[in-house]
Amino acid sequence: MSSLMPHYKINEQTMALIPSDFTDYQTIAIETDKNLHIKKTPFEIIERGCLDNFSSFEGRRNSITHLTGFKRKTPIPISVYRNIYAFPTHALKDRKCCWIFYHHVEVIVEVTLEQSVILFKNGTQVVIDVPRFELIKQLERTSLILSISRGGLRS
Repeated sequence: MSSLMPHYKINEQTMALIPSDFTDYQTIAIETDKNLHIKKTPFEIIERGCLDNFSSFEGRRNSITHLTGFKRKTPIPISVYRNIYAFPTHALKDRKCCWIFYHHVEVIVEVTLEQSVILFKNGTQVVIDVPRFELIKQLERTSLILSISRGGLRS
């Protein structure tokens, strides 16, 4: 099932935001039970998701950099309360940048040295042009942020 939408609200079923080169829509939002075509870019959706949860993207990013030192490809807690954490696959300005939602990832499999498959817990698969080790690193970084947000690491 797929439909075209002007806006998208990130929710607990959001698994990935994939950029699209189609003129009608710029993002494919993959949810646990459907794909949606959205007119906004993945980054615009992430920014709006932060605002919908009482913070700006820059505020979240600055906080994560302060707490972890991560400055590039920073994972973002969209909603700590609703347990929604996402990480980028590329630099934010890269048109190929996807956003993957941490709690839905089951496993990441190497296809080639430069390409991986993300297998989600519901069986959906997404091929990403990123080496497996980079995606694993992003998962680990997101896990650290999750731990910090739950009070796991205090200074």
